[in-house]
Amino acid sequence: MFVQLFEQSPAAAVAILLGFVVGITLHEAAHAASAYLLGDDTAYRQGRVTLNPASHLDILGSLMLLIAGFGWGRPTPVTPAKLRGGVLGPVAVAFAGPASNLLIVAACAVLYRIPAVGEGYLLVTIAAVAFVNALLFVFNLIPIPPLDGAKVIFPFLPRSLDGFVAFMNQYGPTILLVLVVVAIFLPGFSIFGFLLAPVVPLLQALGLPPGIPVL
Repeated sequence: MFVQLFEQSPAAAVAILLGFVVGITLHEAAHAASAYLLGDDTAYRQGRVTLNPASHLDILGSLMLLIAGFGWGRPTPVTPAKLRGGVLGPVAVAFAGPASNLLIVAACAVLYRIPAVGEGYLLVTIAAVAFVNALLFVFNLIPIPPLDGAKVIFPFLPRSLDGFVAFMNQYGPTILLVLVVVAIFLPGFSIFGFLLAPVVPLLQALGLPPGIPVL
């Protein structure tokens, strides 16, 4: 995907790539920092409480991002037994990741309104970073393991759904992989429209373009 995009619009491709690097880095750093604040030093001891992208980007995930337009960062190690707050501890750590992406979108909305920012490529970059992080925010809240949405929602499901939770914890990664592969090879697949449904009004509500402006 990015190979084709680089050929068509190198500037737009760089802006989108920057959005992913910023989004993945802050997402994983937020997991690590929130876990540390809640008593779990697992990620801290591995040097993950940092904004250095090299500590959070995964080699294979980065290559997939360049080739297929879908990638991932290095999962942040968390030891739930060390966390304070009972069931809310792991939930808070899980939600910290998507919350960081939403914070990036809000920051972009502020920057986008500053007259001194001007026009042209800088505005396009801000809009691209906001768009990518809005997608990351929505995508990571999908309640399919290993996404954060499952870790946020599953602890509050009734015990009668324990069988469903066990099934999803076992097969969720496979289900998610199938959905992503289908979405990559079938661009018209509804998962992209599903993600855009909340992303577009979110961006518009913050005064941001509902996509990446044409250069």
